[in-house]
Amino acid sequence: MILAIAPSNPTCSAVRELIAELDCFLASLYPPESRFGLDIVALQHPSVTIFVAKTDNNPVGCGAIQLQTPGFAEIKRMYVRPAMRGKGIGTHLVSQIEAFAKQSHVRTLRLETGVYQPEAIHLYQKLGYYPIPPFDNYKEDPLCLFFEKPLI
Repeated sequence: MILAIAPSNPTCSAVRELIAELDCFLASLYPPESRFGLDIVALQHPSVTIFVAKTDNNPVGCGAIQLQTPGFAEIKRMYVRPAMRGKGIGTHLVSQIEAFAKQSHVRTLRLETGVYQPEAIHLYQKLGYYPIPPFDNYKEDPLCLFFEKPLI
């Protein structure tokens, strides 16, 4: 398995397919008021960069970074296709996002995930992210968890 991760155009078919799959997955777990993903239009904002992971030139996952206030950014739209989970793709995507964040002078990465995604929670904790209270415009939600990691 050859893994390649690169920034991608949010309007390309690979991104659209992955985001549609992610949205369906999240809709099966959470009500609309507990989902905070960026849609394709929001992914086109200059503050957002989305990365696509491919194995043997087939898209298998994605993850985005949204630059926010100076020094802070948020990981958004992390997804790995079910058949490809457990192969380290999520770890590689987060590492790529972290490298991009450092180049963009981000000091702290934050993220929101859901309580019904134990694999994602485990991944973030394994990579050094720790729980924090809601940040920015997020509110307390019993279905949401918030994490951050300093990049210094």
